[in-house]
Amino acid sequence: MSAQLPVQPDLPALAQAIKAWGAELGFADVRIADIDLAEHEAGLQAWLDAGHHGEMDYMASHGMKRARPAELVPGTVRVISARMDYLPMATPADWRARERLRQDDPEAAVVSIYARGRDYHKVLRNRLQALAEKVRAAVGEYGYRVFTDSAPVMELPLAQKAGLGWRGKHTLLLSREAGSMFFIGEILVDLPLPVDEPTGTHCGQCSACIDVCPTGAILGPGRLDARRCISYLTIELKGAIPEEFRPLIGNRIYGCDDCQLACPWNKFAQRATVPDFDERNGLGTAGLVELFGWSEDDFNRRLEGSPIRRIGHERWLRNLAVGLGNAITSDEIVAALRARADHPSALVREHVAWALARHGRTV
Repeated sequence: MSAQLPVQPDLPALAQAIKAWGAELGFADVRIADIDLAEHEAGLQAWLDAGHHGEMDYMASHGMKRARPAELVPGTVRVISARMDYLPMATPADWRARERLRQDDPEAAVVSIYARGRDYHKVLRNRLQALAEKVRAAVGEYGYRVFTDSAPVMELPLAQKAGLGWRGKHTLLLSREAGSMFFIGEILVDLPLPVDEPTGTHCGQCSACIDVCPTGAILGPGRLDARRCISYLTIELKGAIPEEFRPLIGNRIYGCDDCQLACPWNKFAQRATVPDFDERNGLGTAGLVELFGWSEDDFNRRLEGSPIRRIGHERWLRNLAVGLGNAITSDEIVAALRARADHPSALVREHVAWALARHGRTV
């Protein structure tokens, strides 16, 4: 049963109630932090100055407001940070080994695990909004705003500050109880709630994530050049994928889980408690040729409600063409590529031509 609070609750009781309500709404952990991110400003500016954000102009467009939540939402004094695990509910115990086998299958189309189900933005936002409304029902009107990877907020440092985990060498948030296979979201509030303590870092001397990155995107502990990251190249990059990276991408057509699969902490990764992240459209078993054959109507219909849909059919075909170019030569693969050789998009045609050349063929 949900905690019952008086109209004017004491703040420690409210904080405990918020965590209980969060659990009821499917969050695996809910913590609270203050909003002082001053220590992160220099690092953010250096990362932007180095151009490591690539075409993600939104990372720079708000200046240091990203590190100053009270400038983004005036009156903010605390952040309620929440974690939601996303491994599909039926994920087997040997899931990491199975994922590596798919990466080694040149005909498989590898989609990052988080993107095989519903769009996490919608799932988390709706549940965070429900949590915020529970608070309002308890205390009356208050100032708040919900975020899920949707505004200039330094989500990871806030989550780290709240005690949800620590920043791994791959720059993702890590939890001793859940590895890194989870989403985070937050509610900025004007309530001076008691804060939780951050955790320590527990990566030690391990460099598995750095060593395994196919494109060398992790320059060192906590240093990521997004322009080299397969997730960036297949999702954020709007134009042609640089040729130097195409062979390194292998069969990864949307995102990349390599650093997470290599991380020892992910032996503790938790299954989702909601069905939203269960696999749809066979995206955990599909082949490159099959997905390359989807028309634009197929793409839009099948991927309705999926985070993949936001890249559009053109970039979907671009990514798949690269995967097909990296596959073992066969009549089926060459025929699939040639069927798209005169595609209306110059972007698709270029990547198809590159892929055919990889197989010793011309358009």
